[in-house]
Amino acid sequence: MTQAEKEQENGREKEKERDKEKEKEQQRGVKRPIAPPAIPDPLQEQIQSNFIVVIHPGSRTLRIGRATDTLPVTIPHVIARRHKQSGQPRYEDAWLLREGLNKPESNEQRQNGLKMVDQAIWSKKMSNGVRRTPVSAEQARAYNCQIRPAVLDSSSRVKWTNTTHHPPHLVGEEALYVNPSDCYNIHWPVVRGQLNVHAGPGGSLTAVLADLETIWSHVIQKHLEIPLKDLKYYRCILLVPDIYNRQHIKEVVNMLLLNMGFSAIIVHQESVCATFGSGLSSACVVDVGDQKTSLCCVEDGVSHRNSRLSLAYGGSDVTRTFFWLLQRAGFPYRDCQLSSRLDCQLLQHIKETFCHLNQDISGLQDHEFQTRFPEAPAFLYQVRLGDEKLQAPMGLFYPTTFGIIGQKMTSLQYRSQGDSEDPHDEHYLLSTQSKQDQVTLQSSKSASDRKAFSRPGGALDGDMSGQGGIGELSDLPRGCGSGGGGAMQGEMELGPAQGECMMGVGEVEEPLSAHLSRKTAIMSQFESKALGLDKAILHSIDCCASDETKRKMYSSILVVGGGLMFHGAQEFLLHRIINKMPPSFRRLVDNVEVITRPKDMDPRLISWKGGAVLACLDTTQEMWIHQGEWQRFGVRMLRERAAFVW
Repeated sequence: MTQAEKEQENGREKEKERDKEKEKEQQRGVKRPIAPPAIPDPLQEQIQSNFIVVIHPGSRTLRIGRATDTLPVTIPHVIARRHKQSGQPRYEDAWLLREGLNKPESNEQRQNGLKMVDQAIWSKKMSNGVRRTPVSAEQARAYNCQIRPAVLDSSSRVKWTNTTHHPPHLVGEEALYVNPSDCYNIHWPVVRGQLNVHAGPGGSLTAVLADLETIWSHVIQKHLEIPLKDLKYYRCILLVPDIYNRQHIKEVVNMLLLNMGFSAIIVHQESVCATFGSGLSSACVVDVGDQKTSLCCVEDGVSHRNSRLSLAYGGSDVTRTFFWLLQRAGFPYRDCQLSSRLDCQLLQHIKETFCHLNQDISGLQDHEFQTRFPEAPAFLYQVRLGDEKLQAPMGLFYPTTFGIIGQKMTSLQYRSQGDSEDPHDEHYLLSTQSKQDQVTLQSSKSASDRKAFSRPGGALDGDMSGQGGIGELSDLPRGCGSGGGGAMQGEMELGPAQGECMMGVGEVEEPLSAHLSRKTAIMSQFESKALGLDKAILHSIDCCASDETKRKMYSSILVVGGGLMFHGAQEFLLHRIINKMPPSFRRLVDNVEVITRPKDMDPRLISWKGGAVLACLDTTQEMWIHQGEWQRFGVRMLRERAAFVW
C-alpha cells in the first residue's frame, strides 16, 4: 500500500469515528452548536525573490533592480521626448535652478546666511584647540582671475546622443546628452520627492505618469532584461516618501499594476526601508536627497507619523550655493551656466570632490578639474579655494544661505482629506460613531487612541510656508484654524510635545481664544524660515511620544541619501546635535550616535537595499496587493494592506 493510500485510509477511519460520536450525542440528546462552514486558508505560495522588482524613484536618480541583485541599476531619472511638430518651442525642466531665487531680497538673504555660517565656523575650534583663521574670497580671486585653462586634448571624446534615427524618446544618460539644438523636450518626472506636476509643457499628471512608465519600462527591458510581456509573472515593491501625496501614489500604483502589468505590489516608506537596509530596529532616519531632506523616527518597523518632517532643500541647493561662492572667488571656467545640463553635471562633480565639513582643513589650497564637453577640446583648469568648500555644505544647517524667498520650505504630515473611492475611511468612522464615542475621543490624550483615529495625508496640499511665514491662522489646515464648533475634519500632526490638535467632530472643549493661541504657539517654531538640518532632527525626535523612544532615537541617528556625503559630516553633525539637544536629555542619553555608513554601505543605496530585504521577509506575505484585488477594490486595498497608516 502506498503512502497516499495509507493517508486516505486513515482519513476515512477518522470520519467514521466522528460519525459514530455524533450518533451517540444525538441519542443522549446533546445539542451541538452550529459550526460555520470551514473556510480553507489561501495557500501561501512561496514567492521567489528573483521575481520581485524593487523600485526607488528619486528626484534626480532612479534605482531599480531585482530583490536578489547585489546592487540596483542606477540611472538619471530623466526623459527626452521628441517634438511632435516641427517648429515647436523647446522646453526643459530646470536642474539646479528653482523658484524663489531671483527675488530682490534673495542676495541679501544669502549674504546674511553666509555671515551666520562664518560665525559658526569661527566659533568652533579646530582639534588642536586653535580657532580657524578666516580666508576672504578676495585672496583666492586675485589668483583665479589670472588662470587660463590648459588644453588636454583637441577632442573631448564626449559626443552628443545620436538622434539621426529620430527616436520618440531617450532615457537616462542618453537624455542628458541630447544636443540642445535637437527637437527634444527634457523632463524630470519627480521633483523634491513628489510628481513634477506643473503648468508647463508635459506637466500634467497624465504626462508625468506616462514619463514614469516609459523610463521604468525602458530600464526593466534594457538593464534588467525582462520583456514587458513577462511582467505578469513579476511582483513590485515601490518605495515612497514618508510624507506623500495620496492621489499621486494611487495613480502610480494603478500604472504599475494595470498599465505595466505587474501581478502584485507592496508600497512602503523610504525611512522604514532604510532601517531594514541598515539592520537597525529603531532610528531617527535623516534622508538628505538631491532636492529634499526628509526626517522620520522609526521604531520596530513603524514610522511615527508625528515625527515626519520634509524640508524642501537638498544636495542640489548646496551645489548651486557652491557655484555662487566659486563665482565670488573668481571661478576660472567663466562660461559656466546653471541653465546648462552639462555644466550642472560638472558642478555636482566638483562639489562632491572638493567640499567637506572638516574644520581642521583651513587656508588656501590649489585644486584641478577638467571639462569634457561635446564638440569642444578637453580643458584642465586650476582653481585656488579657501573656506568656500566648507561654507557651501554648511548651508544645510543655515538654509537662508540658499537665498530662496517666498517658497514653502517645510512640510508636515496632514490628515487625509478623504477619497471618493474609499468611502469607509476614518471620516466615515468619525461621522457614524455615537456621541459618547466622540466625547471619549476628545477627552482621550493617549498616543494609542490618537493612532487609532487619525490618518496621514497628502504632502503638498497644506505645506507649511518656510520663507514666507505662517502668520495667518486662515493658512492652517482645517481643525487648526479659526472657527468654533462644527466639523474639525483636518488636523496637523505635530505630536504631544507640540500640543496635538486631535479633534473629533463634536464641539471644541476649550475657549476659542485659548484654542487659537495654542495653535499659534505650535506654529511659532516654523515661522519665517526653514529649519536647519540639526534643528529639524531635534524637532523630529522631540515629537516622539515617550522619553524612552526619544532616548532610542538620540542613540541611533541614521543619515542616508547622497546629499550629506562630505568628508567630516558624521563628526560635524554629532557635535551640533550634542550642543543643541535639551540639557535634560544629555543626562539621560548614554551616547548620541550618528551613523552615516552602516555596514560600510553606500548611503544612497540603503533604502533600496531595505526594499530588497523586505521582499525576502515572511511577514510581507499579507502585504501584497494583487492586480485583481486592485481592479475590484482600488485604493481601499492600500488602507487595508499598507504597512503604514494610509
